[in-house]
Formats: sequence, C-alpha cells, structure tokens
Amino acid sequence: MLHKKKSLTILALSLSILSQGLPVYAKGSVGNNNNNPTESGGKWMKGEYHVHTFQSDDAQQSLKDVLDNAFNKYGMDWIAISDHLRTSSRDDEGNPIPGGPIPLSKGIIQYQAPKIKQLQDAGEYKNKIISTGFEWDMPTYEHVGIGILTDKPGFAEGLKVSNQFEYLFTNRDERMFDPADVAAWKANDNRAYSTRDDARTALKWLETNYPKSSYGILNHPSRKTVYTISDIRDFNNIAPNVVFGLEGMPGNQMEPDRGGLNLTTPKNRTYGGSDYMIAKLGGVWDALLGEGRRFWNFANSDSHFEISTNRQYSSGYWSGEYSKNYTWVNGSNMQAVLNGMRSGKSFSVFGDLINELDFNISHGKSKAEMGGDLQVKDGNNLKITIRFKSPEKNNNGDPVQVDHVDLISGDVTGKAIPGTEDYSKDTNDSTKVLKRFTSNEWTTDNDGYNVITYKVKASKNQYFRLRGTNLGTDVIGETSSGEPLIDQKTDIEDNETRFAEINKRNYKDLWFYSNPIFVNVEPHK
Repeated sequence: MLHKKKSLTILALSLSILSQGLPVYAKGSVGNNNNNPTESGGKWMKGEYHVHTFQSDDAQQSLKDVLDNAFNKYGMDWIAISDHLRTSSRDDEGNPIPGGPIPLSKGIIQYQAPKIKQLQDAGEYKNKIISTGFEWDMPTYEHVGIGILTDKPGFAEGLKVSNQFEYLFTNRDERMFDPADVAAWKANDNRAYSTRDDARTALKWLETNYPKSSYGILNHPSRKTVYTISDIRDFNNIAPNVVFGLEGMPGNQMEPDRGGLNLTTPKNRTYGGSDYMIAKLGGVWDALLGEGRRFWNFANSDSHFEISTNRQYSSGYWSGEYSKNYTWVNGSNMQAVLNGMRSGKSFSVFGDLINELDFNISHGKSKAEMGGDLQVKDGNNLKITIRFKSPEKNNNGDPVQVDHVDLISGDVTGKAIPGTEDYSKDTNDSTKVLKRFTSNEWTTDNDGYNVITYKVKASKNQYFRLRGTNLGTDVIGETSSGEPLIDQKTDIEDNETRFAEINKRNYKDLWFYSNPIFVNVEPHK
C-alpha cells in the first residue's frame, strides 16, 4: 500500500539563517560564480533543498527533529526546509494553528523561521546554513523547488517575498493575505496560477526580479507524465539563471515503488534509484547537455517520515541519511550555497558510496572542473583526472566499495531552435561510455584517494561526466552491460518485513553521478 505522493517541489523562498544571526542578501547579488570554480577560499559542503516538516500536512516530523538528524546525526552542512506551498494547518511542532489553516508562507513567517532563529541563537547548529522554503505546485506541471534570497530589512519583511509569490502564483483566497500587501502587489503584477503560460510567467517573474538570488529546480521530474523535453527547454530558456537543474536522484527512497515513481510506463520509473531522465544513457539529461546547457543533477531526501507513526507506511530517509549533494561553496551563507549549486561544481550520491570526488580535465596549465569549460585547440592532448574516496562504512553500517566508474561523453552541437524537430528530441545519439574503470585500473595515492587518469585527443566540442556504482556490470535484476535496470516494487504484505526489505534493496544498489565538464574545441584555421 503506497503512501500518498508528496507535494510540489520546494519553492524554497530562502532567507538563510546562520548561527550568528540573520544575514541580509542584496537582491540579485552573486559571489564567485565563474565558469571554472577554483579551490581558493572554498570547501565542499553537504546539503539538500527538499525536506518537509509538520507544516506540510502529509509530513510527520518536527522542524527540530529534521534539523537534529540532518546536522547532528548525518553530518549535513546546509539544508533548505521545503514544505508544500499550500495551506498549512499545523505549526512546526505539529500543533493545530489557531483559527484554522493559513497560507504556508505565513506559517513560515510566524512559526518556522522564528524557531530556526531561536534554536541558533541558543547555540544549536553552529556554523550550519539553514534556509526556509517550500514546494510549489507549478500550474499544470509538477513540483518545483524555488529559493529566493532578498534584500528586505528584517526577518518578517525578508520572508514576505514568499508571501507575495504564494499570492501571485497559487489559488489561495485573496482574503488570506494582508490587504495592504495585496494592493501593492496588484499594482505591479497579475495573478497567474492555472495554465501552462502561467507556469512560465512565474518562472519569468523569478528571472526578472531575482536572477542571481533565486532557483527553480524540477523535483522528481518523471513521477508523472507532465513534462516533455520541450517544456524543460522552455523553462531554461525563459529563466536560465533560475531553472538550472533537476532532482535526478529523487527522495522517497523508502517507498515500495522506489522514489515514489509508481507509474507502469518505463519512462516514469527509477533505475538504480535515479530518475529515468538521468539514468538513461543518452536520454533527457544528455540531450540537454548536448546543447551545451548548464543544467545540473541533484539528489534529495524529500523527507516526510521514514516509517509512519502507525507503522503501516514507509516514505523517505532523514535528510543526509541516504542521499547527499556535495557542492563546492565559497562562503558561509545560503547565497554562497546557491552560487555553488549554480556553478555546477557538485556531485550527488546514494548511500555514501563516495564522500570525496576530484574530477578535472586539463591541457597544459589550463584546467576545468565540474560545471566548467576548457578551451582547447583541435588535436590538443587532454588529461582526465578522477580522484575519489569512499567511507569505511555507510549509514546502514555496511562496508562501501565502488565496483566501477564510467566516464561518459557526448557531443555538444548547440541549442535546439523552438518549433523544430530537434527541440522535441529527448535523446543524444552521440552519448556513450567512453571508458569503464575498475579497481584494476586505479591506484591509491598518499592521501587515500583512488586515482584514475585517462588521455584523449580534442577533436570536437564535447562534455564529459561520471557515473559510479557498487554493482558489477551484469547483476541479475540490477544491471545489464553496466546500465541500471528498472527498479521493481517491493510488495510484501507484512509491514515490518517490507520496511526491512526496502532498506536492504536500497543499500545494495548504490550510485553516484557527477556534473559534467565541457570541452570547447577551436578548429584549425
């Protein structure tokens, strides 16, 4: 029996809250976000932007329990709370809200954000980055995770932008908002919450008003049959600074249908726990990368509860327990995290298969890392370096070992033109596993990294990305010729047995995905 599917991706209208107080962000401001992020001044940080509390009506966990587990138990560095952008009937501790349901954005202002400040002022979660946010039901589509950092002075005023977004782009009753605010909002924008065009209007609003300080990431994109690749291309064209990625490694991994993707059509299932758009070699993600789009993959818990209080259903792991994003961050606030997310210098992991990754491509003194570009000439020799580590054990107490790492490449041919046949094509025929590396082909350096080097000759514009797993290339029910197979439903009548088997299923089938590096080749004159 399946738990009800989770609400729309975090409209993470974020005002970061640090241990020393509430930072103020300049509208549209951005830090170091060049094409080739450097090591200078930054560090790898673990986090996610998609987790729920009691303020989502289908969740069963308090804000404090979420933060305690994410930071104190599972070692996360940053987190964005992402309750559903709907009406909320409970506060952050699960108590009924006096007077009945209120808009979630108002609930964040009244309960969630002050509680985060109270906890951090009391010394909890030192040096951790916490962002408030929510999941938006994008009109006619699916859930989209949005974050907005504002320059509004003061706590409540800073979060009022989320209130404005909820008024403009959901069907909340106008009477649920402050009349003075409504009058001001009406003077500048019309409400838009019903059609495909309204969805695009909302994304354009974010791109216009918060081009560097907001994000709109597509969560569990294949859970329903609502997106075409043309839609994704439209969103990225309309709001390239905002819509820069998707949740290719979805949460809800404790559901019987792994990831909660329970349709029978192959394109609406998970493969090795990952969305078909990411898992399919030469599929949607590769098609987007083949246009040269800076469009990244992310993992999240989508945590609502692990096992329901009545012990009948299972849903998702705690934040950081099973899924992690590793992002290179220059700074110590949510704007710095957002800069890192947008830069593409990140990788995503299930079950702590790896906990460190250095992936770069170089020619002479020039080097590019994940999310970056390497400019070379036709015929130049390229050196690809892959260095990774795994922990001794993961959070399930299992020893962890990578079986093989795939170096995947695809041609970059430029953006498809709207209205053409190519604009609707959701495959990249040039994508291939360029080389598969096993432990026989890597060495271990003095720092404990497994090291792989590989040389290729530059001949055309391409991207290179990594995929790794603990599985062999042909494991019955799991892989075939190295490709992940469709995840089967774990359907066992006894609840406790089913929970245990789901967890066992997930931890025996682990993967990581890196974001790509682009190589741009200058032809001979």
